[in-house]
Amino acid sequence: MKSAMRVRVGAAWAVLMVCVFLAGTATKAAAEEREQSDSERLAEVEEKVEILADEVGRLESIFAVPEEVALDSFSGLGPAASKVYKRDQGLSLGGYGEVRLRSFHNQNEDNEDDVFDALRAVIYAGYKFDDKWVVNTEMEFEHGGTGGSGSVSTEFATVDYLWREEVNVRAGLVLVPMGFVNEIHEPTFFYGAERPEVERQILPSTWRENGAGLFGRIADRIDYRFYVINGFDGSDFSNKGLRGGRQKGSKALSNDFAFVGRIDVDVAPGLLVGGSVYTGQSGQEQDYTSEIDEFARDLPDAHTTIYEFHAQYKGQGLSLRGLFTEAFIDEAARLSRNLDKGFTDTDMGMPVVRGFTAGSTEGIANRMRGWYVEGAYDILPLFCDTKATLEPYFRYEYYNTQQDVSGGYAKDKSKEVDLYTAGLQFKPIPNVVFKLDYRHFDPTNNDKADQVQALVGYVF
Repeated sequence: MKSAMRVRVGAAWAVLMVCVFLAGTATKAAAEEREQSDSERLAEVEEKVEILADEVGRLESIFAVPEEVALDSFSGLGPAASKVYKRDQGLSLGGYGEVRLRSFHNQNEDNEDDVFDALRAVIYAGYKFDDKWVVNTEMEFEHGGTGGSGSVSTEFATVDYLWREEVNVRAGLVLVPMGFVNEIHEPTFFYGAERPEVERQILPSTWRENGAGLFGRIADRIDYRFYVINGFDGSDFSNKGLRGGRQKGSKALSNDFAFVGRIDVDVAPGLLVGGSVYTGQSGQEQDYTSEIDEFARDLPDAHTTIYEFHAQYKGQGLSLRGLFTEAFIDEAARLSRNLDKGFTDTDMGMPVVRGFTAGSTEGIANRMRGWYVEGAYDILPLFCDTKATLEPYFRYEYYNTQQDVSGGYAKDKSKEVDLYTAGLQFKPIPNVVFKLDYRHFDPTNNDKADQVQALVGYVF
């Protein structure tokens, strides 16, 4: 009896131990399963967080405006306009602006009003799709908007293919690569509250046309740009120069194309020497109809050539710059006659019989010429250690849009100008500039009033 009891107790005890063992095994398995499940969930969460972080970084790379990008020129463009080329990918924004007060002095006859003008506010917007394809644009708002005398313009809009440092392709509305300020016209990168008149009157800055071409840098010291662009519209040339002939990309006549090329060489540290040339016909195969006698006249080809040489040195607080340019217009006298330049009515002002007035000063010149030299020096390091700059500057300019005339026309001597500009430029930080200067026009051959100018400008 006792033996049977011991057997039953032993069996029960064995069953209990098996149950305990199985329960322990199940608990351990459940714990391991929970631990494995938690690890999997943690790994899944970590993977999602990593994906989210990568996506945020990608979006930041595409859409954020990187303020840390240095303002350095690329392929001749303004430093702020060059920011997109320094991105790996995505959107880049930049811009500049100028507000100027101009006061007139020593006026001879007609009084001119002083003018306080929001000259321009500009936005650069570029997008880099990858390491090869770039879109870059400049939108300019002039004189405070279109409500008064202002305007909104596209200064350039290009698509670039960056093949390699030595050879790249550009197409669209391009800045013509001539002179110093036509491409780099941000106010912190040139002296004066007004751009040099030589680069406005002979090189008609800001000058942009539709076209395409190549650009690049060779041996890390030679920059070039070669474009084919639409030519001038010669029907808007005048004795004042070529500015009226710019087509600015707006439904530009393209019966005549032109070539423009530029080369710059870094000769030594801080020293740059270069030149550029433009050549092409300007008649655009047009017929010009006189408003008086309604007679249609074929405009001549008016082949136009401009060249310029320039040099610049920057170092040890010193800045020096010089430029010489000439423009030539073939068949200028014929172009002037066909455009009614210098014609007068011969019958008491009646629009029936017309004849050329010998000695008229309205004719377009065969040749135009201009040059300037300027210098500036940062004097603040003489007094304190600072990143701010204070630079007195001086510029002498000579320009004549009536250098040579022919065909019975006479020179308009008022178009021969000597201009002296002296001023002071202060940059509290590199991106903000204050300018104050005095412009004196030689009174022996024109009646222009002297001007005092004050300007605040910025770039970003």
